Amino acid sequence: MISLEKRPQPSRAWSLATPLVAVLATMVFGGLLFAMLGKPPVEAIRTIFWDPLFGEFAFYYRPQLLVKGAPLVLIAIGLSLGFKAGIWNIGAEGQYIIGAIVGASVGLAFYPYEAWYIFPLMVMGGALGGWAWAMIPAVLKVRFGTNEILVSLMLVYVAEQLLASASLRFLKNPEGFGFPGSRNLQDYPSAFNADLIAGSGMHWGVVAALIAVIFAYVLLNRHMLGFHIRLTGEAPRAARFAGVNPSRLILLCLGMSGALAGLAGLFEVSGPAGQISIDFNAGYGFTAIIVAFLGRLHPIGIMLAGGLMALTYIGGDIAQSNLGLPSAAIQVFQGMLLFFLLALDLLTNYRVTLRKSEVA
Repeated sequence: MISLEKRPQPSRAWSLATPLVAVLATMVFGGLLFAMLGKPPVEAIRTIFWDPLFGEFAFYYRPQLLVKGAPLVLIAIGLSLGFKAGIWNIGAEGQYIIGAIVGASVGLAFYPYEAWYIFPLMVMGGALGGWAWAMIPAVLKVRFGTNEILVSLMLVYVAEQLLASASLRFLKNPEGFGFPGSRNLQDYPSAFNADLIAGSGMHWGVVAALIAVIFAYVLLNRHMLGFHIRLTGEAPRAARFAGVNPSRLILLCLGMSGALAGLAGLFEVSGPAGQISIDFNAGYGFTAIIVAFLGRLHPIGIMLAGGLMALTYIGGDIAQSNLGLPSAAIQVFQGMLLFFLLALDLLTNYRVTLRKSEVA
């Protein structure tokens, strides 16, 4: 009989190996999924993971890794701070949307005026918008003890309605011939988040993501606040005895994650997306949860995991166009990664043992 036996101490080897094993398991079962859909499984996996890096058109796809990976890393870094403290912000997608709306609104308020300070003001607006949206579940939890998971998640749907309203009403392009969507910020130099090196994919969002990785690493390993975050997540009672203020920590962690998600939205709308539209949100806020856990809530791990998830985005688009894979299959493939990661994470704290069944 197969049973689970709790380990005296969490296995460090399994903790490090779980992400790699989860990726391999996702490839195997993802290949089976593609085969069930009548697609060549080996070619599909090769298209997703190999072609964006080494294929015929890799020169075009490689810069897209930075474009796709930056918002994932930026959001996941913010989420990881809360997750480490046991504070579960599941609504980063809503904070991403609100950050984009507020940041774009700041820029469009100056249109067509040209000035160097417009883009910095947009950055501040994006961060403030995401922060304010995250403060709703934070304040409700601190004041009334509500569940931040449910509140932050429900606010995503509110943010999506605000996005639709912005596209169809208060940010709609008056010169857009009636089509939904704002003015294109790529046509407004003072508000455009252009590549710092032409054709490299390296825009200010990528720089912000790298700064966030460094900031989070220093915070968690060299600052008292980082110690309080880790202590609260690992030993809540010890944290209370050590004088950690849980309400303050909730406000800080949710506020930081909301601000970073808002920044990701601002950099996306002012750069690759270019405008506020009904379908602006691409699910980065939810995918960043996978990135955070795949990176083991460690800043460096999150940076690597963000690159991997960006690879599945780009490779998935190639597989859809070249092999005819449905987009839903790619989303299931990405979801498998989180499923196997959480399932295999069990082996960090438990070992599988075989016991002879007792005969009555």
